[in-house]
Amino acid sequence: MADQIALGQLKEVLVFLGTAAVVVPLFRRLKISPVIGFLGAGVLLGPSALGRLSDLSPLIKAVTFSEIEEMQIFGEFGVVFLLFMIGLELSFARLLRLRKLVFGLGALQVAVCALVLAGLALLSGQSGASASVIGGALALSSTAIVIPVLLERKRLRVAAGRAAFSVLLFQDLMVAPLLFMIAMLGAREFGGFGAGLFYALLPAVIGLAALVGFGRLILRPLFRHVAAARSPEFFMAACLLVVMGASMLAAASGLPMTLGAFMAGLLLAETEFRRQVEVTIDPFKGLLLGLFFVSIGAGLDVTRLIDRALPLLGLTLGLILVKAPLIYACGRLAGVSGAVAREIALVLAPGGEFAFVMFGAAMAAGVVPRGIGGDLMIVVTLTMLLIPALSSMAVKIMPATPEADTHGLRHLAPPTDDGPAPVLIAGFGRVGKLVSELLTMHKIPFIAVDGDARLVGAERKEGTPIYWGDASDPDMLRRCGIARARGLVVTMDNPKAVERVVAAARAARGELVIVARARDATHARHLYELGASDAIPETVEASLQLSESLLVDIGVPMGYVIASIHEKRDEFRKILQVSRTDDKSRGIREPTGTRMPKS
Repeated sequence: MADQIALGQLKEVLVFLGTAAVVVPLFRRLKISPVIGFLGAGVLLGPSALGRLSDLSPLIKAVTFSEIEEMQIFGEFGVVFLLFMIGLELSFARLLRLRKLVFGLGALQVAVCALVLAGLALLSGQSGASASVIGGALALSSTAIVIPVLLERKRLRVAAGRAAFSVLLFQDLMVAPLLFMIAMLGAREFGGFGAGLFYALLPAVIGLAALVGFGRLILRPLFRHVAAARSPEFFMAACLLVVMGASMLAAASGLPMTLGAFMAGLLLAETEFRRQVEVTIDPFKGLLLGLFFVSIGAGLDVTRLIDRALPLLGLTLGLILVKAPLIYACGRLAGVSGAVAREIALVLAPGGEFAFVMFGAAMAAGVVPRGIGGDLMIVVTLTMLLIPALSSMAVKIMPATPEADTHGLRHLAPPTDDGPAPVLIAGFGRVGKLVSELLTMHKIPFIAVDGDARLVGAERKEGTPIYWGDASDPDMLRRCGIARARGLVVTMDNPKAVERVVAAARAARGELVIVARARDATHARHLYELGASDAIPETVEASLQLSESLLVDIGVPMGYVIASIHEKRDEFRKILQVSRTDDKSRGIREPTGTRMPKS
């Protein structure tokens, strides 16, 4: 029996992994958002579509989803990991600069949309309590779909994307009060609304304070301890512990799990471990988000949709047509440009995933009739399916202008995306630090990566832009901005590590200038083969410097010495750039006067 249960659960996992293996490559090749593919696959393979035919064929039963509830539980962690990653891209300082948008535009949007939608629900015959819940639930938008779509279209860091994120952040903050409102409306034994609200929100306030306080105290020491172990598995376990622990603490306090993960991300964004944490968490985020989208599609009641097609499609269109003008007006009142207001109006007009939570709680409490709640959950799902198309429409017909970047919106972007292109330094020992000092002298920005947690921590205290991590990881290089870097200098004293970094960097960007530290001439030749622009052998440079000092000390004019040293260095470089195979076939000999050391 236990084996049968395990096999049944495993079947759901295998179907999802097979779906991901087909959807992602296919839709990327077609240049269509994979979000649409996951949603569509969920609808097609869900219990109310092909799943209805599962009794007719074992093959159909093997490739369809049946345990939607379990999928939804795990899928929700995709949103949790997404908000954690968004928090890593921010910091408390940059978040403070967005406060006017979060608590200005965000609060205005939720209040206006909730009031108007509640009024329409009252006019349609709903009770005051039911209308209040409907207005609040439908006023929310989909963080889980809007942010990935904006990220994929590279819109999150433009003005409209930052404004949309600010609104979504305020909506997440409003989930706890809205759920409390449902509890108040469903339970008549509460003595007073004010006292009930206070005692209900007190755990949330305490939980939020605990997240921030304990996070500041323990996160950096925890990751320093983990980094010192130099174990990727241990580091991954620590990352998962922080995400899951913060989200569970938030849930226990009555807050959304997403808010707890977001706060944990904000706290880690200020540490030297930020980039390596991003690299570690990103695969989990992508996979779990895909599961979330599949569960949303699979949860769509196709039978009910077909039976009530016209009214449900009418409500779907009506929700977008009501919310979009209201959000546009709120945006204009908050001071954003017309182009930005139009784009956020389109992407935020559909409903969001928290509406399912609210309607489920409201139907269980008897506040919203089950028939109405079921219809509205279908409407919300249909609007969420339209988000990628609405985002594409917004970009194509109403592109936002650069001058629309108002209210300090640019501060949401990471520092590596602003200002002149930096030089990347892989390894920050004595050689790397000297390189950084010379770059600073010439006013050239840099970003350093090193695997020594103690060194990185000490340099961070001095204000050095350095991160802890593995510079040979292509994802780490990408997170540090290799796509726009001015150059890469590899200064590590481990030859194999230098080779891995050079190979990874050359594969990531073919035209990048890569200067690498070599152990000796043989190692330098190998680095040239791997793609280094320049490889500097330690032993050769030492012999040249000794020769320079000797010649000057015995009275040779400085100008002649410098010229001869440069000539000899160029001669070495030309020979080292010739592959070892060519050396043997052409019989090239080492330059006279100095014999190159052998490894």
